[in-house]
Amino acid sequence: MSVLIMQRVVAIIPARSGSKGIPHKNIQEIAGKPLLAYTIEAALKSKYVNRVIVSTDSFEIAKIAKSYGAEVPFLRPSELAMDDTPMVAVIQHAVRYLETVEQYFVNIVVILQPTSPLRKTKYIDEAIEKLIKSNADSVIAVCEVKHHPFWLFILDGDKARPFIEEGLSITRRQELPKVYSVNGAVYVVRKDVLFKENSIIGKNTRAIVMPREESVDIDDYFDLFIAEMTIKYWKKWIEDKLNSMV
Repeated sequence: MSVLIMQRVVAIIPARSGSKGIPHKNIQEIAGKPLLAYTIEAALKSKYVNRVIVSTDSFEIAKIAKSYGAEVPFLRPSELAMDDTPMVAVIQHAVRYLETVEQYFVNIVVILQPTSPLRKTKYIDEAIEKLIKSNADSVIAVCEVKHHPFWLFILDGDKARPFIEEGLSITRRQELPKVYSVNGAVYVVRKDVLFKENSIIGKNTRAIVMPREESVDIDDYFDLFIAEMTIKYWKKWIEDKLNSMV
């Protein structure tokens, strides 16, 4: 896409040291590598990303990030590494640093959370391409939900009532409208939108769809286990299935 040659695309990977669910989550070893490494490697393989920046408040994380090929041009201030720090503030800080300190001006920002280790490079590139082709403000990665909201219930004591009344009339899964959730794997946003709307998701947002099995977002130890088992055995399982069909 020739138009992308004119764009400066920076991938920012937010990787703070703190984590409530899993201590040192971003550098937990998973299938032989720190969790953070999977996202760095996927970003570095992108056709369009010019720089891969890790935003962290930790010297240890910075050292690991650099060893896998990412840049860590600054350490994030502690006030931007709290449990309640908004993601948009972290990304804006990184972009401001690049533009004010390095005079490196950015057009497109790609946000890649290290908690999505199964995200492939092709989804990063697909999201960037969609942003340009559609002239959107931003692009998000989504996956189809496993538990449809039409079939969810709210408990009032032990009394169950439907979350959505309309869902009671649908008894076959095939009749359910498809519903998607943001999986956190890829966000792409124009720099101007990031600052003018103070958000990583603009008003004109498009989506790319990722399979559920590649949309694991690690929040607790069970998610970590699922991701590791997938990395270790998914490829072999696919190969065995294909071989059995020959």
